Amino acid sequence: MWSSRLFWKLFASYTILNFLATITFVVIVSGWQKDQVVEQIKQRLHDSAALVRSDVVGILPNRPSKDLQGHISNLGQVINTRITLIAMDGSVVADSKQRTVSDVLQMENHKDRLELVQAAKIGRGSSQRVSPTLGQPMLYVAIRVGELTAPAGLVRTAVPMTTVLSEVAAVQRLIWLVAIVVSLAVVILTWFLAARVVRPVHALTTAAERIATGEYRQELFLNNRDELDGLAKSFNRMAKQLNIRETQLRESSRRLVTVLEGMFEGVIALDDREKVVLANAAAGRLLNFDPAEASGRPLLEVTRNRAIREVLALPTGEQTQHVEVELGDDQNRVVGVNAAVLSSEHATRWILVLHDVTELRRLESLRQEFVANVSHELKTPLSSIKAYAETLLNGALTDTENNRKFVTQIDEQAERLHELILDLLSIARIESGQQAFDIGAVRLCQTAKICIAANEAAAVSKEIDLVADGSPADLEVKADEEGLRQILNNLIDNAIKYSPISSTVNVLWHVENSTAVIQVSDTGQGIAPEFLPRVFERFFRVDKARSRALGGTGLGLSIVKHLAQSFGGSVNVCSQIGIGTVFTVRLPIAEA
Repeated sequence: MWSSRLFWKLFASYTILNFLATITFVVIVSGWQKDQVVEQIKQRLHDSAALVRSDVVGILPNRPSKDLQGHISNLGQVINTRITLIAMDGSVVADSKQRTVSDVLQMENHKDRLELVQAAKIGRGSSQRVSPTLGQPMLYVAIRVGELTAPAGLVRTAVPMTTVLSEVAAVQRLIWLVAIVVSLAVVILTWFLAARVVRPVHALTTAAERIATGEYRQELFLNNRDELDGLAKSFNRMAKQLNIRETQLRESSRRLVTVLEGMFEGVIALDDREKVVLANAAAGRLLNFDPAEASGRPLLEVTRNRAIREVLALPTGEQTQHVEVELGDDQNRVVGVNAAVLSSEHATRWILVLHDVTELRRLESLRQEFVANVSHELKTPLSSIKAYAETLLNGALTDTENNRKFVTQIDEQAERLHELILDLLSIARIESGQQAFDIGAVRLCQTAKICIAANEAAAVSKEIDLVADGSPADLEVKADEEGLRQILNNLIDNAIKYSPISSTVNVLWHVENSTAVIQVSDTGQGIAPEFLPRVFERFFRVDKARSRALGGTGLGLSIVKHLAQSFGGSVNVCSQIGIGTVFTVRLPIAEA
């Protein structure tokens, strides 16, 4: 209560009003009371003058005498009032404040005194002034002796104003005392009334502060039978509704956050000033910013990418727009941005949905390159076959020296075309998952020797030694036997083709972390580092002219990669220019 501003405002306001009202009341009543006291004294003076008049009615208008002066002096002392007898011409006949007749005779003429002028005219007069004789403020009341037609003289009574003022002061002290007592009582009552008003307000304030901190289960019970009790009931209903709404909003927010955080697409909401309202984690990962720190900051400051900012410039009349933006980072990522404007909203004006289309664009590029490569690879043997066939049709059939050579070339190109088509069909079945593999335990040593025997003739023609060695000798891998032979055959065939004459091709294997590691190495010219990431792409050739001359289809290493992945393994390559190349295949070991 002591710290309540409202309490002190109410208490101070009512206390000041009370004091002002008290002072105003005292001033008004004091003035009125002063007038009443003055009137009472005037009436008393009038009554005293009337008594004196009845006593001196037969004396006036005599001249001053010692007996009259003594009588008036004694009478003035009895009634404690100054009594003055004045003739109609203004001369003083007797005065209770004078000692002797000579003193009376020395008094100045009173003809012009206001109270005497009034009494001479209307029979009664009064005034307040400083007495020239006594030198102090006096209150005078005068009455006429006799009728207006035959006045005998005037009787004047007077008292000092100090007497009047003392009586007035006594009454005012009483008034002030009563006013102060009443004011103190009102102040005490104001204290309790202000406390009674502020106490429920304080309770409402405390409950509101708790609600502001999230404590919505607040109930107020006031005994006031007034508007505050109604306010408390309304407050309780509001708290219950807030609790319900807050629960609903929290649940809705939780679901929204769950959905946003579970999305692979980035979502950014902007207000009408292009400041971030919310952003999910996917958007932060795509654009390299912290979503928690992005709220309230301009989009351009968060993303540092002007191209994304320019997406907001929608064409006239359009509500949505889709563009693709290159981020220009180390990964050369491409992001598809869908921008939508909410024309009826201000708090959330823009919605940006971001998609990482880098892989999609890469695959699209690979597809286009694949189509171009397939077309080129198919075109070469078909063109050769067509050219030789036309040559034969144009008369070369009868050329006994060359017709057999032309037919042999047609057969070679047809065989190459056949191998290419088989490889395409094989890789297509592997990628689509339609090719059924008989996955089982395959003895690696035995399969390697079979593959070496199959490539022995090609190795002998180039005087290349094929070596198969590894431990353990009885190592078995989990794979399809035919698929494993295809892997080793392709790797050994490549190693022979790109190895120099009188060199060695090694097929080695060992166990590493419960995985079988198969390495096929050669001592050829090697592969440049910039080409290593692409050697497993379809139709990719480091030296295209030499590769075609050696008769490869360009699909062997791609088939190796897909077969290894189909068996739950992987393949990679390591090479140095002028030293050689090592292909490493990792396959799971078969369970005992």
